[in-house]
Order: sequence, then C-alpha cells, then structure tokens
Amino acid sequence: MRRVLSVGLAMATVVTTALAIWLAVVVLEQREADQRRQDILSAARQSALNFTSLDYRHYDRDSANVLSGATGDFKKQFEAQTKQLTELVAQNKSVSEGQVLEAGIVRSSENSARVLVVADSKVTNTAVPKGEARTYRLQLDLVHKGGRWLTSDVEFVG
Repeated sequence: MRRVLSVGLAMATVVTTALAIWLAVVVLEQREADQRRQDILSAARQSALNFTSLDYRHYDRDSANVLSGATGDFKKQFEAQTKQLTELVAQNKSVSEGQVLEAGIVRSSENSARVLVVADSKVTNTAVPKGEARTYRLQLDLVHKGGRWLTSDVEFVG
C-alpha cells in the first residue's frame, strides 16, 4: 500500500511540475507577443508622426527623422524625393504638425507587420496661412531589422 501511495505521489509531483513548466512557457510567450505588439505600435505611431510633422525651417532634421525609421523601397523613394521636397516645402513655407489619433495592427509575425494609423495634421503654408486641418489614414508595412521595427512602405488609404 505504501508503495502505491509513493508512486501516486511521485506521479502527481511529475504532473504538477510539468503543468507548472507548461504554464510558465505559455505566460512567457504571451509576454513576448504583447511586447512585440507594443513595439510594432510604437514604431508605427512614431513613423506616422514623423511623416506628418514636417517644417520647412528644419526640413533636413524632419526628413532625417522619417529616414531613421525607414527601410527598403520606402526609404529609397523618400531619399530620392528629399531634395525636391526640401525645395517645395521651403517655397511654400509649409509646416505640418501631426498627431496620431489611433493605430491598430492588421497582421503581424515575428519579422513583419501591417498597421493602420489615423493621424490629424494642421497644415499651414503660403496658400493657407491660417492653417487647415487634415486627417490621414495610413497603412504602414514594417519589418523587424537590426532589433528595430522599420517602415518599409506607406500608403494613404480611405
């Protein structure tokens, strides 16, 4: 009888230990997934804010902020247009002050994500000196590269 009780207690200990380990792994995976989601949303919000906040008086700095969070074709396209955009915003004395209202992940994996962002921006320039409110709906594709989430594509949607 003692032997049966000892075997039963040993089995209960093994099962309890296995369950505890399994639960710890599940909790760790959930925390990692939550952190990845937060990192993706943070990067997308910052990228959208940088993209919608540009000032002709320090356009070099503002465009550098956009490029610092960019990669791939988006970075190449933005770099290629920077000289032309610098001249255009200076000519029109354009100032855009962006504000991110909402951001949500459409899909994500360990190395890529698609995020929809809604941002408002107050735009002033020579044509609209008192300013004009604009709302943007952006679709951002991000990739995880070098330990950071970088924007690889931006599309205006809806």
